Amino acid sequence: MATSTHLCLALSAGLAGSVGIEALLVPRARFPRHWWAWSLHAGCWLVAFAVLAGLTRRPWCAAAGVSAGLLLLVMVSNVKTRTLREPFVFRDFEYFVDMLRHPRLFFPFMGWARVAIATLAFAIAVATALWLETPPANLTARNELWVAAAVVGAVGVALLWGGTTRRGSVSFDPSADVVRHGLLAVAWCYACAERGTPRLRAPFATPIQCPERPPHLIAVQSESFFDAREMFGGIRKEVLGSYDALRDTALAHGALSVPAWGANTARTEFAFLAGLDNAALGAHRFKPTRLALRTEVATLASALRNQGYRTICVHPYPASFYARDRTFPNLGFDLFFDIGSFQGARRSGPYIGDAAVADKTLELLDNARQPLFIYVITMENHGPLHLESVDVGDVDALYTQPPPHGCEELTVYLRHIRNADRMAGRLHEYLEAMEHPASLCWFGDHVPIMSAAYDTLGAPPGHTHYLMWRNRCDRRTRYEDLGVELLARRWLLEIGFGHGE
Repeated sequence: MATSTHLCLALSAGLAGSVGIEALLVPRARFPRHWWAWSLHAGCWLVAFAVLAGLTRRPWCAAAGVSAGLLLLVMVSNVKTRTLREPFVFRDFEYFVDMLRHPRLFFPFMGWARVAIATLAFAIAVATALWLETPPANLTARNELWVAAAVVGAVGVALLWGGTTRRGSVSFDPSADVVRHGLLAVAWCYACAERGTPRLRAPFATPIQCPERPPHLIAVQSESFFDAREMFGGIRKEVLGSYDALRDTALAHGALSVPAWGANTARTEFAFLAGLDNAALGAHRFKPTRLALRTEVATLASALRNQGYRTICVHPYPASFYARDRTFPNLGFDLFFDIGSFQGARRSGPYIGDAAVADKTLELLDNARQPLFIYVITMENHGPLHLESVDVGDVDALYTQPPPHGCEELTVYLRHIRNADRMAGRLHEYLEAMEHPASLCWFGDHVPIMSAAYDTLGAPPGHTHYLMWRNRCDRRTRYEDLGVELLARRWLLEIGFGHGE
């Protein structure tokens, strides 16, 4: 009985402490909650505690380990809220593996000091508990502890089952859900909801009709592209001079509503390719391209492939990131040129530069033997921008008046976005000179992470910008704000595609 009492004291202290740890969330979760939310919170904690207690045979060590893990999730959630305007969600657990594979994309936003402190604190908590607490020495006490842990685990499962019956109360707006129901309850609800597959009313399931002479189609999803001149009037207009020239002769252009802020590119690319509103995907909205691994999804690429197009994706980063190596074939792409196709290519900062991506795109067009759809996902503008330094001459080259102190990230961003502009200019010049019909759709996936600059200048609304252009076209340009889920269909209509019967 002493062992069972020992375990009950440890779990009581740890469970009570978990409420205090959740109080550190920003914004803070409410504590008057529905009973089912508390049931899920307690169920998650008890199951994790029971597993660790059974494995280590040290109840206080288990309580310390679960508490340290929850504290780490809260810290990650707070950083994500600040940088991406969204708390931690269940699908983000995948990023813990990605952090090890691509540390530069993740750890700097946590702050290296914060990562080191969190890792050290976790190690100290567990090591101290292991050192101070000894497991039961005799078989009877060990069996008693395992039985007690099993009972705690069964109680946790029962609480999860009871709370899960009410999980339909979540809205899949994570910021609102976490405030109303707490971090653990929402993570569990989202995990359960992801087990189902939504019924998709894919617009591209309807066949399309090509023009008599099918044009080459180039869609450029430019990393973190938006018109930063809206933020600060002292930015030189020529930073986006080539984009302006394209825009002035475009079929249409305007602001683009996207389902991401600062990251989560896959949300924007799925909305563009599938023509589906991210908000209609429920729990699958957080990594929607994963749906292609579970169900058939008609996309712009598959619709064009059915009409004789060669469909190609160009992305100068490992195709395994976001599981694109597995999802993009199911989204209708014949070929994927990832970073392996850019050996020895020029870099700008830590990533393959937009100039090299433009080279690859023009090479594909030069060698075309059939109509091409080339979907380009650039990488150069990707952060963390604060890890790069402002070069001598950058301020004079990029601004008509110096920016306020604290805008170094903006200066680095403008240096890269100027290269995106040069890429746009090269594509414009090449396609304009082509005899074959061709069309370009250019858009940004999300605004960049520039927390310090936003603190100084104010955060942008969150939209990006787009344009649709085609060669040998004298039509007057039109301004129209769009959602990214409408962009591909509108693009096809603008250049003469129609719907089949």
